[in-house]
Amino acid sequence: MYTLHIDDLNGTDRDIDTPNWRSRRMVLAKEKVGFSLHETTLRAGTDNEFWYANHVEAVYCVGGKGTLTDLETGEKYEITDGFLYLLDGHEKHRVQVEEEMRMVCVFNPPVTGREVHDENGIYPLIVEDD
Repeated sequence: MYTLHIDDLNGTDRDIDTPNWRSRRMVLAKEKVGFSLHETTLRAGTDNEFWYANHVEAVYCVGGKGTLTDLETGEKYEITDGFLYLLDGHEKHRVQVEEEMRMVCVFNPPVTGREVHDENGIYPLIVEDD
């Protein structure tokens, strides 16, 4: 059994803090369960573009308010507490944050924690050695 409290991640290599967002990675590839699980806080007033070309991501909003734009179709969706989106087609997307948003994110394949968004917002595919 694996257990932790989110605050145990503060200030560790699983706590990634940028000007626009903070991601605390609760479950990573090294746990070898087939997915990774993150709590990500998007800061109010930010505009964030992402494109997970190598991963499928499910995002569940548990607080805050913003707008999701599918950059491929132009469709817009209001994000509020209880809203989920699944990037099962590797869609390029934008999240504009009106009120700080707290999101629960699941990635498949799992991320290792060493990924860094490139200039296109893409995480490279990195796998853990067995």
